[in-house]
Amino acid sequence: MNDAQAGHEKTITALLPALAGANLIYGMGMLELGVSFSYAQLMIDHDIARMIKRAVYGIPVNDATLAVEVIDKVGPSKNFLAEKHTRQFMASEQSKPVLFDRRMRGTWESRGAKDIRDAANEEAVKILSTHKPDPLPETVIKKLRRIVESAEQED
Repeated sequence: MNDAQAGHEKTITALLPALAGANLIYGMGMLELGVSFSYAQLMIDHDIARMIKRAVYGIPVNDATLAVEVIDKVGPSKNFLAEKHTRQFMASEQSKPVLFDRRMRGTWESRGAKDIRDAANEEAVKILSTHKPDPLPETVIKKLRRIVESAEQED
């Protein structure tokens, strides 16, 4: 079941290897050690993977991000949230999940109070019903055909 426990386990088992340098997250959409597959879980895992990728990317340290001029201008114990620089970097530095809802409770409730499973299921259904994949280039189709024909001759 794609519940809080599944989300926690998915995050931990993907985050730790990613922080150690792995560049592959295994088990997207899988539940019960891969016995079950859930499109909704795949959507949730996509958001988890995006957040992990953002965390692994790190925080760039340079003149722009250090914001020494802004610190001098605002001064100690003052409000940095009102600064354009802060808003600019908050917008670019935060992970941007598709499904995880970070709005305040009142706003979330006024928009239907969907939990992550409902939102993930709706997104999966939408993708499955509307996505039109780009066709493979003819060169790729020919190469795949040669591979299949070669494999069939080996039998």
